[in-house]
Amino acid sequence: MSGRLPSGILVSALLRRVNDAGGMGMLLARGDDQAGAILIIALENGRNPRALERGIGPEGSIELIESAREEADKPGGIEQYWQRRRSRDPDLWVIELDIPFAERFAAETILDD
Repeated sequence: MSGRLPSGILVSALLRRVNDAGGMGMLLARGDDQAGAILIIALENGRNPRALERGIGPEGSIELIESAREEADKPGGIEQYWQRRRSRDPDLWVIELDIPFAERFAAETILDD
């Protein structure tokens, strides 16, 4: 048995932490409760969206990695990115966090399980 917490619990905890800290966390797509990957759309004051997910960093450790960033000349690119990912992986959780230092909240919650 894995020591990792189920994805559904991690997502609930992350959304609660962000909302309790005065930010806004929203579920965009529900994934597999047990083992679905988690994609985070991080915003700060509704701007500068970027996609973050758990992955292997350059040092070989598990880190939160930026997988996409909205380009100023292509609005809606992040939404297209996560919808394309979701079409290939129906178990994928997609959540949006609008809070300063969203990466910190996400890392503390989904990497420290």
